[in-house]
Amino acid sequence: MKAFVFPGQGAQFVGMGKDLYENNPVAREMFEQANEILGFRITDLMFEGTDEDLRQTRVTQPAIFLHSVILAKTLGDDFNPDMTAGHSLGEFSALVASGAMNFADGLRLVSARAMAMQKACEIKPSTMAAVLGLDDEVVENVCKDIDGVVVCANYNSPGQIVISGEIEAIKAASEKLSAAGARRVLPLKVGGAFHSPLMEPARAELAEAIAKTEIKEPICPVYQNVDALPHTDPAEIKANLIAQLTAPVRWTQTVRNMVKDGATEFVELGPGKVLQGLVKKIEASATTSGMQ
Repeated sequence: MKAFVFPGQGAQFVGMGKDLYENNPVAREMFEQANEILGFRITDLMFEGTDEDLRQTRVTQPAIFLHSVILAKTLGDDFNPDMTAGHSLGEFSALVASGAMNFADGLRLVSARAMAMQKACEIKPSTMAAVLGLDDEVVENVCKDIDGVVVCANYNSPGQIVISGEIEAIKAASEKLSAAGARRVLPLKVGGAFHSPLMEPARAELAEAIAKTEIKEPICPVYQNVDALPHTDPAEIKANLIAQLTAPVRWTQTVRNMVKDGATEFVELGPGKVLQGLVKKIEASATTSGMQ
């Protein structure tokens, strides 16, 4: 069985999507539609901008979404998933690609999500760090014992967890995790504490936008970040999308569940190869490939 997976924030690079735009009329039309919907030429920033331009959350999220979804659309009948999933932002790409949302609505939601997250980041200085080489439970227990907000935000693969929270709490947790035997604790260049309670202002704002968006039954199950389970019911999909902003991304559990349900082949659509690497770490027997 074939699973299509979609990357999240951090996969962007200057020049992303340019070949698609130049060589495919369907892609060009969708990119131009996106420029119109967003009210600025995101294609200029994607194709010719700087790393700094692309790192702004309001640009990064729609850029990755566009690259991923337009790739899926240009595949036509070759986009034939038995199941889909996306990492954080990638969940929106997965839902649009699998027909649960139309392109314009998905882009507006992603843009609203990015703006809401940017605002939440400005309310309280916060950050994230990747923890390598420790069991999930050890990281969870260290976070529980720290004063201030620090939580496990991304379960990316066995031995790779991202923590998220207040700057001082992350610093204190990083020291304790290093002392507990972490191979490395790497501060991440992000705007704030994604997938933590500090995103609550963004969650409240996004909930309103999601409530107004039409979500239909997708063409195949979409495994969502919040519970790592397959969903096709529109009401459940909406509730999980809202919860996703303050809840952890359970990527390890998602891939394991997809494999348990029959996935043998994982195709990553979008910039970079991050998810292919994570899938291999989670399930060495899986076949991985990608398009970008």
